[in-house]
Amino acid sequence: MNIVEMSNELAQLVKGENANHNLSVAQLVEKVLERKEGILTSTGAIRATTGAYTGRSPKDKFIVKEQSVKNKIDWGTVNKPISEEAFDKLYSKVISYLKERDEFYIFNGFAGADKRYQLPLQVINEFAWHNLFAQQLFIKENNDSPSTEKPFTIISAPNFKADPEIDGTNSETFIIISFEKRAILIGGTEYAGEMKKSVFSVMNYLLPENNILPMHCSANVGFEGDVALFFGLSGTGKTTLSADPNRRLIGDDEHGWSTSGVFNIEGGCYAKCINLTKEKEPQIFNAIRYGAVLENVVIDDETREADYDDSFYTENTRAAYSLEAIDKVITPSIAGHPQTIVFLTADAFGVLPPISKLSREQAMYHFLSGYTSKLAGTERGITAPEATFSTCFGSPFLPLPATRYANMLGQKIDEHTVQVFLVNTGWTGGEYGVGNRMKLKYTRAMVQAAIEGDLDNIETVKDEVFGLNIPIHVPGVPDDVLQPHLTWSSKEDYLQKASELATKFNNNFKKFAHVSPEIEHLGGPLSK
Repeated sequence: MNIVEMSNELAQLVKGENANHNLSVAQLVEKVLERKEGILTSTGAIRATTGAYTGRSPKDKFIVKEQSVKNKIDWGTVNKPISEEAFDKLYSKVISYLKERDEFYIFNGFAGADKRYQLPLQVINEFAWHNLFAQQLFIKENNDSPSTEKPFTIISAPNFKADPEIDGTNSETFIIISFEKRAILIGGTEYAGEMKKSVFSVMNYLLPENNILPMHCSANVGFEGDVALFFGLSGTGKTTLSADPNRRLIGDDEHGWSTSGVFNIEGGCYAKCINLTKEKEPQIFNAIRYGAVLENVVIDDETREADYDDSFYTENTRAAYSLEAIDKVITPSIAGHPQTIVFLTADAFGVLPPISKLSREQAMYHFLSGYTSKLAGTERGITAPEATFSTCFGSPFLPLPATRYANMLGQKIDEHTVQVFLVNTGWTGGEYGVGNRMKLKYTRAMVQAAIEGDLDNIETVKDEVFGLNIPIHVPGVPDDVLQPHLTWSSKEDYLQKASELATKFNNNFKKFAHVSPEIEHLGGPLSK
């Protein structure tokens, strides 16, 4: 099937009588309730459940191996190829499936707050609540300056199941990106986050072509214009720490860094809300109101109040809401160049310092390493924290070789003299199951000190295992908390566990054969 044929097939679908175009939030809420796709909560948000799939399905994600991209994509376990023929056949099946539905929903919007680099989107959903999700997460179409660029189309049909033997997929679920045909095909999963992350993968391919660094990070800006970035995987605190009442939010998860500064790729937030409280995270808590979407959150049958502490469906409970629901947000979501970068890790070993200052070499080492722990529920099969390395803190979403992104970041750190910190939001006083999760109030105090420059000239001590420079004092944090070995009951146990993690770092870094020896030897754990 060529592009013209596919466009004609899509046009017939979009013009069908069962197509609902750009419904308002109120209309979509009515559809969700009418079709029993979800329920209304006490705050006015919609709650939906996603069945067996409560997180991403990375083993079911593919990129079509097309002529224009086959020599650019970093093929492997993350970027798995699928043939054009398989994609075309599956595409036609999904289109035919949607034509037979009584109705489906279309949202037109954008990815990218900077109009110079916006990607037009057309989101086609089998479920009304998925279309409501798209309205919250993507940027709404601006009729004042309609784009002439062909949109990337997302087609999501959760109830359509693939046949792996016939369709060339790994299971009934599929998430497939075609760059030439500008389409994302999703089926077999009700997890709405697949739409969001597929668009991010597309932007991670397109933006570097314009010398823009795409980043898996949150961002905020002080009232004097000072910008901070927070890199980290799901569950490490990007959303929580960027939603600072003393600063304005740029975005909570995905950004581009151009020659002019930072811009949000999205128009909303997708926050984890397990154990959410108004006291700890007021901005997120208050944003969950009419128009927002809650995923897999337990709701009381009578009061319709959310129980954010209950993980009955999954640990990966989520809230999707528009940036407009945040009190202190910058509009449009664009700001200048960052002065501070924070790498967030949830260390399940409990041995990394809660905060450390990084040299340039250490910054590049830890960006390429991307160490964290996958938290329960963020992917299928993850039931407890699992140590992992995710290059650039976002390897599942990087179609290009990792060094392409790392080199771009290194150049920008040098060009703008950015201060970089590594912050451990994971465990302290012992590994997972023994120690405790780092207190949020301590993490907030450390991040605040880093952003406000309080740590620029503070005395530091060097960690004996990882070579990291640990501040000896941070306002609002007990001094002994800053030194990991002091929080363990046995230093011998600490050193053994730290040595285990250091070995994992070193073994993981061996895959970066073309990285400067300076980065490897000056950035990583100290050799014994």
